Amino acid sequence: VGMSKVDSIFSQGTFESTENTTDVAIEGEGFFLLKEVGNDTTYYSRAGAFRFNSEGYLINPEGFHVQGQYYTDSGEIQPGDPDDIQVQGQGLIPAQATTELTLNTNLDAGAAISPALDFVDPALPYDPSTNPIDVETTTYISSTQCYDSLGEEHLVTLYFRKSANNIWDVHWTAEDINGLTLNAAPETPLAAGAPNGPVPLQFSADGKILDQNGATNDNPLFIPIKATLPPLDFQNGADPVTITIEFDTTQFNNASRVISQNQNGFSAGNLTNVVINDSGEVVASYSNGEQKQIAALSLAKFTNPNGLETAGSNLFLSTATSGSPRVGLPGPELGKIFTNSLEQSNVDMGKEFVSMITVQRGFQANSKIITTVDELLGELINLKR
Repeated sequence: VGMSKVDSIFSQGTFESTENTTDVAIEGEGFFLLKEVGNDTTYYSRAGAFRFNSEGYLINPEGFHVQGQYYTDSGEIQPGDPDDIQVQGQGLIPAQATTELTLNTNLDAGAAISPALDFVDPALPYDPSTNPIDVETTTYISSTQCYDSLGEEHLVTLYFRKSANNIWDVHWTAEDINGLTLNAAPETPLAAGAPNGPVPLQFSADGKILDQNGATNDNPLFIPIKATLPPLDFQNGADPVTITIEFDTTQFNNASRVISQNQNGFSAGNLTNVVINDSGEVVASYSNGEQKQIAALSLAKFTNPNGLETAGSNLFLSTATSGSPRVGLPGPELGKIFTNSLEQSNVDMGKEFVSMITVQRGFQANSKIITTVDELLGELINLKR
């Protein structure tokens, strides 16, 4: 008796939860793609016990590199064949200057109409350290932390003045690293000539902001209210930055306050953690609070997975019998990814034990038959004697 071939069973196995954020399991018919270092042969596996090595490569326990598709800086999948997934863990990700700022605020409809904007000493020009803006001539002040191209923080301050019922003016100041104002005339409201510049902010009778065509923000034709500050040179060697401010503002009879501030700048940061999410994306987290999509795991699906050739260590090779793989990203067709999980064996141990006992009992029964026949033949020979 000899064994000619071992058939693989590719039915879905149950999942076991783990504590490792790079352990993944596939629900569906897909396979992970792996390559050995220095070898272009692609191996396929259902085992998702992955780790990062010292060079930042995502590997399986045997050291094979997991394959995937990289993301561009804009968050789009790069075209081309899957490649080794690597997360650079050394150095800092570069800073990003603030170019967009969204203010979600409420301006108090019950506030008194403000006097003309002026400084603490009206006889002297504005100076942020010795002659700042007189807060008594403003209705509400809001400051936002912004970043330059070097990742250094700067305050941009907006002054809201109620110039008439349902009408507000907005003024701004910012300071360079020497404490000098970057706005030569902060008493001048945001200029009407600025791109999309709202001068002034106007509100409807029910407190909703109006665009330049008189539409409120619940109108599909509403155009967001934006103003663009001129290029700000912070005098620290960073590139001058132009900031576009969007006003998501209401005017209700409630205290003026900032509900939220969102800006797209950040400082430089170093890598703190890497996880694989339920979409199969490798996501890196950095000390500056940013998260970056690095790559997405690639999966392969075969027309006849039973035709795959076993290569040991839960690895398989494609053959003419298995057909060419359909390679792509996780999804309904190729399989869904589950994180912090590993697929267990799909063998029913209870059933296999029962089968083993049945075979054993059958062997014992056959042995008894042979023994009985031997005894009968012995008796027959004794009769002749």
